[in-house]
Amino acid sequence: MLWLLLMSLQVFSAMAATTTAVCVAATAVGLWLVRKFRERQWGYCRSRRTLEGRVCIVTGANGGIGFEVAKDLARRKARVILACRNLNNARKAVEDIRREGILTGELIPMQLDLSSLESIREFSKEALEQFKEIHLLVNNAGVYVPVAEKQKTADGFELHFGVNHLGHFLLTNLLIERIVTSKPSRIVTVSSTLHEKGEIDFNNLQLEDLSNLDPKKSRTNPGYCNSKLANALFSQELAQRVPEGVSTYAVCPGFTLTNLFRSFNPKFYHYIMFAPIMYWYMRSATQGAQGVIACAVSEDFEGQSGLFYKDCKLYKSKADLNPEIAKKLWEKRT
Repeated sequence: MLWLLLMSLQVFSAMAATTTAVCVAATAVGLWLVRKFRERQWGYCRSRRTLEGRVCIVTGANGGIGFEVAKDLARRKARVILACRNLNNARKAVEDIRREGILTGELIPMQLDLSSLESIREFSKEALEQFKEIHLLVNNAGVYVPVAEKQKTADGFELHFGVNHLGHFLLTNLLIERIVTSKPSRIVTVSSTLHEKGEIDFNNLQLEDLSNLDPKKSRTNPGYCNSKLANALFSQELAQRVPEGVSTYAVCPGFTLTNLFRSFNPKFYHYIMFAPIMYWYMRSATQGAQGVIACAVSEDFEGQSGLFYKDCKLYKSKADLNPEIAKKLWEKRT
């Protein structure tokens, strides 16, 4: 009798283990299918355009999306300026691209700290002296830090607003004359759909007062969201100020695995909690770069300007990208 009982327990244990294994396998397959379905929706830049002789500047090109964009442009035989805060990191990025077997194009590392107006002016002066034409500017570099820390740039601006928006605003304006004379040319600014949670409060642009933020919008980082809204408005207003032949694009790369969140120190359990969500939604840097690359080179977007893009196609923003606010924001910074 005892022998039969033990045998029964062994059978039930084996069945339970088998059932668990089947459930785990089914879940894994389901996650994989969802992932593949989402990847198909993200889009891919299909353009085969070559950029031989074209001069391209990519900010933040030492890692993440910027690195992938620079790599793609080099593959297209462009002259690519890797504009990075740390010059050694820019040089290493050049080495990494060459190590991957991309031997075409010219890769030029240059130092650019977007948190310093002096550095931006020095970079622009050097770029204008060195390059008689500039055909593409990719405003990619960005920061994301805890807004409660109230970090500032070297010139006293709120860090997100100063780096993500003002730095690129100044850089673009210092280079714009050369970009115009080099047309057809493009200016691509990396924004985010998180701009839909941002707001432009002209009385609180530097987020000195965190007490009056819209609670529906401030659940995410308000500094970052506001700067991404400023990016979208900047690109829209820029389109009104440049002549035909110069196209501007604001683009969301999607939720992408980069070092943007390097200022955060997540706990071990955070990885366990968010691993499934990250697997469903997070893109690789290569996948996140596709929309940026499409805006930079695709024939499909020829002649379009001042619009917002995601997943390699036009995106209808849920935010009110009011032209009057865009104009006021521009004029407030000049």
